[in-house]
Amino acid sequence: MLELQRASIATSERKLFGPLSFVIEPGEILGLQAPSGSGKSVLLRWMLGALPEGLSAEGELNLNGERITQLATEQRSIGLLLQQATLFPHLSVSGNLLFAMLPESDRSQRIAQMLKQAGLDGFEARDPATLSGGQQARVAMLRALAAQPKALLLDEPFSSLDSRLRGEFRAWVFEQIEQRQIPALVVSHDIEDLQQCSRVVTLDGEQVDV
Repeated sequence: MLELQRASIATSERKLFGPLSFVIEPGEILGLQAPSGSGKSVLLRWMLGALPEGLSAEGELNLNGERITQLATEQRSIGLLLQQATLFPHLSVSGNLLFAMLPESDRSQRIAQMLKQAGLDGFEARDPATLSGGQQARVAMLRALAAQPKALLLDEPFSSLDSRLRGEFRAWVFEQIEQRQIPALVVSHDIEDLQQCSRVVTLDGEQVDV
């Protein structure tokens, strides 16, 4: 369970938003709706422990009953999926997944299994530059999951794909979240993305219908 308690973020001149509170249950996908420039992406960066300089924040973030507000980014067990795949170009598909994975004895076998389940069987040695946009997006999602996150943040994760691929990829991503029972927060301007979420809130904390 991911719980945000009375979070607010401000510049030196004005408050961007807040206080904002919500609870995301395991396997639940919460959509966040707000105008451009209102602070949605800044909220995700604060939740990751990477608040940009010049901004201040108040509030608490709890994950599975543990307060993580004070922890460094790498200690929070929160995954991130962005609009662009941002794969490491100097690493193969397998290398990208290995970069995120925790040490374990059967990593090669696990990678092969993950790729097969994602429809990318045999792609271990492929150069990311040779993949289609949809394939790159799937590898990026697999890399986020490879670290076995306890929660997942998604910032406009489907907007770089065409309409057909966007629908297919969104369905697959949401299926992975639900299967793994990971609480997830999705920031999107796309009404179709928000309609597939369990529920939708605004930066004012208001629950809305889409």
